[in-house]
Amino acid sequence: MKFFIDTANLAMIEEAHALGVLDGVTTNPSLMAKEGISGKQNIHHHYLDICEIVDGDVSAEVLGITFEEMVKEGEELAALHPRIVVKVPMTQDGIKAIRYFSEKGIKTNCTLVFSSGQALLAAKAGATYVSPFLGRLDDISTDGLHLISEIRAIYDNYAFQTQILAASVRHSMHIINCAKIGADVVTCPLAPILSLLKHPLTDSGLDQFIKDSQKMK
Repeated sequence: MKFFIDTANLAMIEEAHALGVLDGVTTNPSLMAKEGISGKQNIHHHYLDICEIVDGDVSAEVLGITFEEMVKEGEELAALHPRIVVKVPMTQDGIKAIRYFSEKGIKTNCTLVFSSGQALLAAKAGATYVSPFLGRLDDISTDGLHLISEIRAIYDNYAFQTQILAASVRHSMHIINCAKIGADVVTCPLAPILSLLKHPLTDSGLDQFIKDSQKMK
């Protein structure tokens, strides 16, 4: 399973990359705004900075809502760097844009997916990734992991090549459960990834090793 970090913060991306397990980055307009990045030129430059850090795919989201706007923005984003994946919303025009990009050989990430039917349409249109938001489903008392499981079954039935990119991942158990179900990718902030390192028995065992080593001096 691939690990993507969901942020536009360069320091966080560098830290995740230094850990040695980072496979890519996802961003969105909200994450860009959080870093105080605005204006087309600044946003494009920031995407290039991210691509210089990571070796994998970097999702860059279009802001337009019409097919024509998405195509124009998406082609500009894809031209920035070979690792750029054009992130497109799950809408009727978005599906049309995904088909267009797929035929042009441009990678896409279909975002804001909340049902297996939406994921099926994204795969049919040729999306490289589909992003079901499991945490946001959990927020409204709906089982987000069940959606991941449904999509996995549908994609396996028909050998779709679209990768399931589990988004809105909030904690380490989301990551573990996505791995059990068979999600191809999880994207989340750095904290849930680092939390996988933690176990009280590891901490107590290491503490005991250190204490015992002092007796050997």
